[in-house]
Amino acid sequence: MKWVTRSHVHVDRVACPWLIKRFIDSQAEFLFVAKSLVMETAQRENAIPFDIEGVDLGHKDGHCSFLSILEKYKITDPALQKMGEIVNAADTNHLDDDPYAAGLEILASGFSLIYPDDIKNLEEQFKVYDALYAAIKVRYK
Repeated sequence: MKWVTRSHVHVDRVACPWLIKRFIDSQAEFLFVAKSLVMETAQRENAIPFDIEGVDLGHKDGHCSFLSILEKYKITDPALQKMGEIVNAADTNHLDDDPYAAGLEILASGFSLIYPDDIKNLEEQFKVYDALYAAIKVRYK
């Protein structure tokens, strides 16, 4: 399946593809386009839009898209739920809500500077999310 969102990935637009690839659709293909082209691209490519205003898999009631995806796909893994709290705090600028949020935010900023290409950025940052998931899985059994 194809998935589409805004270009210039940051916290939620890295966390969501990681979640999708690892737990929903291992063959997922991601498209990154200008904000104004997301819906047009979704229709033309038969892609699922995410992390864009007004879509099912976007921000809702102060919660980030990662949490919307967990809810839509009924993912109840406690480690992923905890990751959702971290991603939400980092992505919604509530860095004091979780002790890991500021770290995730600064890493996202650094990766964007090193890897301005969104696909390469995802490839490199997925390692961060794999490590975070592994550590949380042990800690929050």
